[in-house]
Amino acid sequence: MPFRARHLLGIETLAPYEIVTLLDLSDSYVDLNRSRAKHSDKLAGLTQINMFFENSTRTQASFEIAGKRLGADVMNMSMAASSIKKGETLIDTALTLNAMHPDLLVVRHPHSGAVDLLAQKVNCAVLNAGDGRHEHPTQALLDALTIRRAKGKLHRLNIAICGDIAHSRVARSNILLLGKMENRIRLIGPRTLMPSQVAELGVEVYEDMREGLNGVDVVMMLRLQRERMDGGFIPSEREYYHRYGLDPEKLAYAKPDAIVMHPGPMNRGVEIDGTLADDINRSVIQDQVEMGVAVRMAAMDLLAQNRATATPGVMV
Repeated sequence: MPFRARHLLGIETLAPYEIVTLLDLSDSYVDLNRSRAKHSDKLAGLTQINMFFENSTRTQASFEIAGKRLGADVMNMSMAASSIKKGETLIDTALTLNAMHPDLLVVRHPHSGAVDLLAQKVNCAVLNAGDGRHEHPTQALLDALTIRRAKGKLHRLNIAICGDIAHSRVARSNILLLGKMENRIRLIGPRTLMPSQVAELGVEVYEDMREGLNGVDVVMMLRLQRERMDGGFIPSEREYYHRYGLDPEKLAYAKPDAIVMHPGPMNRGVEIDGTLADDINRSVIQDQVEMGVAVRMAAMDLLAQNRATATPGVMV
């Protein structure tokens, strides 16, 4: 099945068959990453630039490893010391990078829409590594791959996304992707942490954790994103954990074979019990980290293929 995208800016523009195409290729990269010889030459001769305007551990490391395993020349730009700190605009930075003729540009930015703006100004393929509260497409794709491998399918499952929905680009991308794949999605959390347009998302909303978890196949926990909060959204972390933190007692309301997910970084004892997070019989959190490298390899491989077949001189 084809993959038409020239950039990976979000899940919203992807068709279900493109999601399946990317996940199928990701499966092959899982096998490669588990072998002794972890390298391919799919991106040999290509240049990948990682621009992270927000701090990241998992995502930046994952993209770097993915590019190097595919044979790309990978450069990580230190945005804390970049010309943007000296007053240069994002567009001027994009034009400067464009003059260096990169092939793949991976961008994380605190403002929604910034990555899309960059994509309009450069000739290379752009991958969104998270922009503001907008989207985090590769996180949703790696979550989807984790679910598909654990449950044997990625459709008609009952999936609960719990916690700070309002500030989470991970939640938005997952709602879009899992909805496209015909899953039943439940959002669980306090009213103060639900997005204002939640009624338009095609999901079920629960304030009671136990009611929301009843009979679900997948439990996806989210951290409290205090860096995006500008007020008192919860009474206290202790009260939040009591009502919305995942522990064995609350998880018992889900199906016996329900899996537990978390995109990281985790706040143990705030949104999830530490012992439960480490339970190899229920938690697939480390699998998510592993799937992240494979998904990002697949995404860059497909975008590089599309770039290679693009009309010369045409901005894609």
